[in-house]
Amino acid sequence: MATTDDLTRRKVAVIIGAGIGGLSLGIRLQSLGFDTTILERLDGPGGRGYQKRTPDGYVFDMGPTVITVPHFIEELFALQRDQPMLEGEDFPREVREATRVTAGESGGPHTRKYVQLVPILPFYRIVFSDGTHFDYDGDPESTRRQIKALAPGDLEGYERFHRDAQAIFERGFLELGYTHFGDVSSMLRAVPDLLRLDAVRTLFSFTSKYFQSDKMRQVFSFETLLVGGNPLSVPAIYAMIHFVEKTWGIHYAMGGTGALVRAMVRKFEELGGQVRYGAGVKDILVTDEWGQPVTRPLGRRVARGVRLENGETVPADLVVSNGDWANTYLKRVPARARLINGDLRVKAARQSMSLLVIYFGFRDDGQTLNLRHHNILLGPRYEALLREIFGTKVLGQDFSQYLHVPTLTDPSLAPAGHHAAYTLIPVPHNGSGLDWQVEGPKLVERVLDDLEQRGVIPDLRARLTHLDYVTPDYFETTLDSHLGNAFGPEPVLAQSAYFRPHNRSEDVSQLYLVGAGAQPGAGTPSVMMSAKMTARLIAEDWSAALRR
Repeated sequence: MATTDDLTRRKVAVIIGAGIGGLSLGIRLQSLGFDTTILERLDGPGGRGYQKRTPDGYVFDMGPTVITVPHFIEELFALQRDQPMLEGEDFPREVREATRVTAGESGGPHTRKYVQLVPILPFYRIVFSDGTHFDYDGDPESTRRQIKALAPGDLEGYERFHRDAQAIFERGFLELGYTHFGDVSSMLRAVPDLLRLDAVRTLFSFTSKYFQSDKMRQVFSFETLLVGGNPLSVPAIYAMIHFVEKTWGIHYAMGGTGALVRAMVRKFEELGGQVRYGAGVKDILVTDEWGQPVTRPLGRRVARGVRLENGETVPADLVVSNGDWANTYLKRVPARARLINGDLRVKAARQSMSLLVIYFGFRDDGQTLNLRHHNILLGPRYEALLREIFGTKVLGQDFSQYLHVPTLTDPSLAPAGHHAAYTLIPVPHNGSGLDWQVEGPKLVERVLDDLEQRGVIPDLRARLTHLDYVTPDYFETTLDSHLGNAFGPEPVLAQSAYFRPHNRSEDVSQLYLVGAGAQPGAGTPSVMMSAKMTARLIAEDWSAALRR
């Protein structure tokens, strides 16, 4: 029977993982009135967004580098302790009042107290295998000029694409952005509009309706790779990314994404939250509704806290996993407590691709680099390469890269006279059976050769002063990601909306999910949206307790 203390004390929440999703939710739970502890397995915050500092003076963001929709960040930094959550879907109001892309410093007044955001232009330099390039900056006139130079026959198609992508953005992002698809009916209500907008066919097929040039098809479909999606498989609703970026731009946190992560930790702790590092979670403690051990996957199961890898028990009123969705269930929730998310279902889910990421520093030779902050270096093949990565799961004879050179914006990340960079190569996840101890070093050498031979960074090997890399094994072991996936479940149609893992566990009461593996999906803005979705569900479930 509940005691008076049970009824009057503040409720305790435990979040597994101090990634951007876990920190965003922690800030929200503190503002709702919970006492929240975030348990992080690593020695610092960030998860996939961990930042590494090297003895030779380099700073590398190990994960996400593209920041969009800065008002999502502003909303987090504006929250106060014990602040009720707004009722209803306030997202459209927030969007329409948001500051659009401007020159100079960006971010709202609350954000600027914690971290400095600056806009990046162009958003991306897309370099084709023949040496030509396309600078995408969201400006329709600039886009038209470049299409006219590279593929003049696609100008009319761009006008139609622009119109139709905007319609998908307005319905899929502005109106459905914070919708949690917790039941079939919520999804069915959206289906007619998505069919009308042709948003359920694959993205590459959608772009191919408008563009005849292979280059333009690649320019307007590659972005889903940055959230783990195969353009040949993801639904065309992802065409809205074009308008998300066009509307709010691409931003960079001075000091790297790690500076944003540290700012979020600071805000969370100011609100009274606690982060514990080196605190890996072994099990989520689940009982029946009477507090007894679960013996069969029937009846009500309740999360009561977690057990750490060192054996310590951390009790809680609710538990949230910001960890990998598959491993949350496969490793941390007893099989006898899972009816919906059983082993067969979880293992059958399609996982996103993985990555080989090379972190390197090199001397500035005094010549202007013909690069931008964000660069997409496309290989000679596009569709065939994607089929190898996501389908047959083999390493092809060529590759594409995302090359990030933040020192073009922020020299503080490298010693004076040097650049810090990383290049990211999409590769199959560890379901491929590839031996990365063998294949990793070979692929690194091929990538360095490519950067030199294409003239992207002339004489790179002679100028190298730092070199390190991670493979899918890093994602599988250090980040505890099932099969070494880098972005959670692959965002195909059959794993989107209602069919994507739910933010409120269907198996265990008082257990929730947040982050890339939950709705709406991967990518920094989506993860922040996920945190607000999960916070709303928690506010609904705990409204009576929070009013006491």
